[in-house]
Amino acid sequence: MTHLIATFFYVGHIRPAPGTWGSLAALPAGWLVYTLFGPWGLIGGIVLSYAFGVWATGIETKGKDNHDPSEIVIDEVCGQWIALLPLAFGAARQDVDILALWPGWIAAFALFRLFDITKWGPVGWADRLHGPTGVMLDDVIAGVFAAIGVALLAVLYHIVLI
Repeated sequence: MTHLIATFFYVGHIRPAPGTWGSLAALPAGWLVYTLFGPWGLIGGIVLSYAFGVWATGIETKGKDNHDPSEIVIDEVCGQWIALLPLAFGAARQDVDILALWPGWIAAFALFRLFDITKWGPVGWADRLHGPTGVMLDDVIAGVFAAIGVALLAVLYHIVLI
């Protein structure tokens, strides 16, 4: 069960770039959570993915030298869902189909991958914590940065083009 969670239903075994595949898999899963439960349900999914991610990662890496094996992608799912929050709340507030905000989906994905891969500032700090909390926390921070970027891009779009 922990391997299923940590690899997000084995998506983490897709090569190359399992983190990117995990982020991509998070998009339709996030859409489904949003469609069924709304933006607050997505927050619930983030909390659950974080909690289960810390637990599953701890078990999957116990006694191993590698504290963050590439097949563990539940952290990418959690971070990617955070990056989608401005879209979720924006779509709900405006009562529009969240898929109509497709440029935001692209921005959320690209910004999250940028912050997750480059590990700038606090993202890198969290990554160096090692252990399950570090594995999850760096992607949470990358997701927050990406969400801020998505919100700023949306504001810029609405100021300039609308």
